[in-house]
Amino acid sequence: MNLDWTALGQVAAVSLAVTVAVVAVFALGVLGLARHEGAREEGGTSSLGSAQAGLCFLACAAVVAYGIYLIVPQFH
Repeated sequence: MNLDWTALGQVAAVSLAVTVAVVAVFALGVLGLARHEGAREEGGTSSLGSAQAGLCFLACAAVVAYGIYLIVPQFH
């Protein structure tokens, strides 16, 4: 059995980078929700915080949906 170690390393590196990116985007979404809740408790509105949270969570959902699309062969 012959392994292509370079390709394996590339897959591992890309997987790690995408995982870190998705976690960071999700954390930004949670931060947006916290800003929205903080502004709401102070009596104001924070449409920027809710927009930030919505966009970040939508991006995370898109990455997850794309991963499922790649895994499930019936979607191709």
